[in-house]
Amino acid sequence: MGIFDSIKKTAGVAGNTAAEAALAKAAALVGSKAAPSASPAPASPNPAAAAKAAALVGSKAAPAELSSAEVEAIIEARVKEKGKPSNWKVSIVDLMSALDMNSSLESRKTLAAKLNYSGSFADGSAEKNMWLHAELLKALAKNGGKVPSNLL
Repeated sequence: MGIFDSIKKTAGVAGNTAAEAALAKAAALVGSKAAPSASPAPASPNPAAAAKAAALVGSKAAPAELSSAEVEAIIEARVKEKGKPSNWKVSIVDLMSALDMNSSLESRKTLAAKLNYSGSFADGSAEKNMWLHAELLKALAKNGGKVPSNLL
């Protein structure tokens, strides 16, 4: 039985969906990184404390991965803030512009290299641009909706 199972059992978290969700998120963030221990850590006496502890553990980790809907909402807000029409959902140029990135062909070639493009499509081709668009959205999701610094 892992630490989070011990917390659930001792704290009586079963049935408290908010506390269970917080513990599940904390387990996902630190589960594989946690060193095995001989005995479980003392459990919190109440579900609120267990949930708060799990949230604190999560806050020290890398940004949580976002869903595609959350990433879309972030980009939509940026586009709306700019006040210019954008076709960012299908256009890599518009997506990069919405993210305040240089969208020139040279910048797209550099971005493709940073994202480890290994295809054979020519620079600027529709296929390569579609691949680049999808990979940039994945990178945003993995980085909490922000462009990773290594891609700027």
